[in-house]
Amino acid sequence: MKLNATGAFEVKTTPLPPDPSRPGAFPRLAIDKTFTGDLLGTAAGEMTAFQSAAGSAYVALDRFTGSLLGKQGSFLLTHVGTMRPGEMRLEVKVVPGSATDALAGLEGTLTIRIEAGAHFYVFEGTLDA
Repeated sequence: MKLNATGAFEVKTTPLPPDPSRPGAFPRLAIDKTFTGDLLGTAAGEMTAFQSAAGSAYVALDRFTGSLLGKQGSFLLTHVGTMRPGEMRLEVKVVPGSATDALAGLEGTLTIRIEAGAHFYVFEGTLDA
């Protein structure tokens, strides 16, 4: 069955302490999100990032727990993003085999749009009937 979900989410990031055994390692952040709309729930994960004046990049993994279009469960999202002034390239996908409960078998992609500091999403995917 095809799925299309939309809504908004809030993000809180918290810097994590550097690993003293790895000097020069990339900064890490804890990420906590609250989703509203067709995805209703929370997500928690970790992000590793690089930032310079010319551009930035990040990778992240987070676990969503809640409901998607009324179906309860959880799933992992993997993020890969690169940015430069005026340009953002971001790929956010469900990790295959990670969905649980009524969401087992979920596959899909989450598109993120940021407007005036607010975060919006469109989720497109499939769920085994």
